[in-house]
Amino acid sequence: MMNLRSTLTAVLVALAPVVSGAQTGSSLLRVQVVEGAIPIEAATVRIGSLGALTSAAGEATLRVAHGTHMLVTSRIGFVPETLTVAVRRDTIVRVTLEPISSALGTVIVTATRAERRIEEDPIRVEVIAREEIEEKLLMTPGDITMMLNETSGLRVQTTSPALGGANVRIQGLRGRYTLVLSDGLPLYGGQTGSLGLLQIPPMDLGQVEIIKGAASALYGASALGGVINLVSRRPVRTRELLLNQTSRNGSDVVAYISDSLSATSGYSALVGGHRQTAVDIDDDGWADLAGYRRVVARPRVFWNNGRGTTAFATAGLTVENRTGGTLDGEVAPDGQPFVEGLRTTRGDAGGVVRRLSGAWLVSGRGSISSQRHRHQFGPVIERDLHGTVFAEGTATRTGVRHTLVTGAAFQRDVYRARDVGGFDFSYNQPSLFAADDYDVAPWLRVSASGRADFHSEYGTIVTPRVSALLTSAGWTMRVSAGAGAFTPTPFTEETEATGLSRISAPVDLEVEKALSASVDVGRVVGLMEFNGTVFRSRISKPVSTAERPSGLLELVNAERPTETRGAELLARLRSEPFVVTATYTHLNSTEEDVESSRRRTVPLTPRHSVGTVATWEREGETRVGLELYYTSAQELEDNPYRNRSPDYLIIGALVEHRVGRARVFVNAENLGDVRPTRYHPIVLPARGRGGRWTTDVWSPVDGRTVNGGLRFNF
Repeated sequence: MMNLRSTLTAVLVALAPVVSGAQTGSSLLRVQVVEGAIPIEAATVRIGSLGALTSAAGEATLRVAHGTHMLVTSRIGFVPETLTVAVRRDTIVRVTLEPISSALGTVIVTATRAERRIEEDPIRVEVIAREEIEEKLLMTPGDITMMLNETSGLRVQTTSPALGGANVRIQGLRGRYTLVLSDGLPLYGGQTGSLGLLQIPPMDLGQVEIIKGAASALYGASALGGVINLVSRRPVRTRELLLNQTSRNGSDVVAYISDSLSATSGYSALVGGHRQTAVDIDDDGWADLAGYRRVVARPRVFWNNGRGTTAFATAGLTVENRTGGTLDGEVAPDGQPFVEGLRTTRGDAGGVVRRLSGAWLVSGRGSISSQRHRHQFGPVIERDLHGTVFAEGTATRTGVRHTLVTGAAFQRDVYRARDVGGFDFSYNQPSLFAADDYDVAPWLRVSASGRADFHSEYGTIVTPRVSALLTSAGWTMRVSAGAGAFTPTPFTEETEATGLSRISAPVDLEVEKALSASVDVGRVVGLMEFNGTVFRSRISKPVSTAERPSGLLELVNAERPTETRGAELLARLRSEPFVVTATYTHLNSTEEDVESSRRRTVPLTPRHSVGTVATWEREGETRVGLELYYTSAQELEDNPYRNRSPDYLIIGALVEHRVGRARVFVNAENLGDVRPTRYHPIVLPARGRGGRWTTDVWSPVDGRTVNGGLRFNF
């Protein structure tokens, strides 16, 4: 009797969809998912709340009501596809997915690991697309600073005025909290350093992905403020040579080639040579622009067997000699010459392997980097070695409504100071992490992630993050909140400028911890795109510097938190051949001054920033661009000449025109000649905190600059 009852129940369950379909007017929709002629297993096919996974034959079946539906097909490693299907009877639909590695014209975000279209990711990711990189390439071919500085919510801040070193602040947070990756790998070390951004040419970049706010749940304790992921161009037959010369006596030569090696493999290679003569703009004997000579090389190899396995490998070499301070035959205010210099030799290698296995995408990535420095601060020489070893394995499974990522990572950071004692460290950090993107409803997607880092010095650090994407009637809203952490090192904005010989060895520093949240709303109306964001963050126990009676600076944890809140607005009009973008950033950031115990506005943080960029382009022939960037007044620290900077407006213009196989370009930056030395000297009358000779700089130091050159495509 029990077996008969079970059998009848099973039959009724099996017949229920058929009976229901007959009553409600529904039919079977069979979806065949392929890459070329190869079936794709474990792809997700969805119509509203209905969904299924494809079989080994690449097929899935849904019973749907008669009518017109939006069919969404997705698979990790492929560009999602959306089709409109009309169902009146049993229907067969064939969907072809394109691998992300060969996709063109679709922005796929990789920094969040889920590999979704940018508009479908619950985590707010801003992307600098290839066409924007092309424009900035013609302005600064030797580095990515201008490209980042002209992105809403980002500010490239000079940290070492004598040498021109700079880092990038995300939404007002100190630059040391920003993690810079290359194709998801820390090729520039656990901390990029103040000169890292100045040593990365943008010619071989396909796009740049930016996550703002605490991203430690995704990338660990170096990503408290956010992540910048530099994504390389994929191999398409290309031969490019760029020659550039500036009115400040700087020169760049950059070559890039890429091609296929076979039906399954390809390569790319970038080689750059860059030079700048030391320039004293205000004739005070001090180099306002540091001089340098730099060579950069980076080859890459790509492989895809067409059956679900891909691999990528790269190696890089950077050699630079940079000199600033007093010029030959000149002296500082104390009557003695003071030359600052930095010799850098950096090598790195890394790779990524990915394999589709049924419903799982298994990935492994790893890298190793080594940087040797020889710092000179007047008569003081400091030599050091930075090393980072990184390995990570992840497994990603796509279900009907879930995308689950699990993984483990290991990172080892080593520092050795040859001439200064008390700063050496060797940190080992194994980690476990997981993330789940859940489609709650057609209009709601939630992403939750968490990470546990087991630091050899600072113990266990747990960082969660949750995000949600809501869509309705053309509107999108993203809500995110998360925790971040940063494990202290001796390297801060102050120590970058003074060197470690002026710092007392750190003792009993605590982990810096953060909470951040943001709400983002966007909409596209016709040719217009609008986006607005409000954000807030709080960093507990931030590391700062205090000057002691001995004259040395001491690294200490502030007792009161650093608090930042603000908003960003963006509006963009695309009406070929015109593109006009307007941005506004409001920022209010306060911190404790550890020497006076009083709360203050974070120095060098403008309350208001406004940018407008307009371009006109005749396809393949001519491009004209105009830029205006307004920055409000900033609080200044340890500047005897003034307590606040003036507000200022930067105006730039670009013209590019094709002549045969060459493109001729002329770019004018800072037409109003804004620079600190028009308002006050940047050299102090006597050595300041930590023995430094310069004030902080609040605007570009190079003033009006014109550059121009040729770009050849072979």
